[in-house]
Amino acid sequence: MSDSPKDLAHRLALIEDRLEIYQLVAAYGPLVDSNSVQEAAELWTEDGVYDIDIGAWHGRDEIRGMLEGELHQSLVGGGAGHVLSLPYVELDGDTAVATLYGRVFQHSDDGPFTVFRTVASRLECVRTDEGWRVKRRTNQLLDGSTKAHRLLSSLHDTSELEA
Repeated sequence: MSDSPKDLAHRLALIEDRLEIYQLVAAYGPLVDSNSVQEAAELWTEDGVYDIDIGAWHGRDEIRGMLEGELHQSLVGGGAGHVLSLPYVELDGDTAVATLYGRVFQHSDDGPFTVFRTVASRLECVRTDEGWRVKRRTNQLLDGSTKAHRLLSSLHDTSELEA
């Protein structure tokens, strides 16, 4: 490995990209759990997609609408924590893939928090004028399905996964 200024600048740029993607991932839970739905929707590109086992939302407006919807509002209103793991990030120029786990913890009046959902999550990200944003987020419930296993095993694949 060279210590030339060009190599060091490139390595620093890669580190900065990873850190920005970590921040993008880390922002999701606090934003959705504080009901900052507009800011949460802006983590996606204008035409971004959020695809999970119970539905898919296309564009920031639909994603915001889902966050304002009955299911999400009942979770947040009753006490919930959307907790994402540190992602494995694979960079490829102005695109990146972050593979991680997600859990939603739900408050229970008669005891401790319970795990509402545990998912494998893949964020296909792009560099935009606004910074790194999610182009597509795919969640698969960790229920032993081949879809979840395929999503997790694709962590080195920066191409788009088939729906």
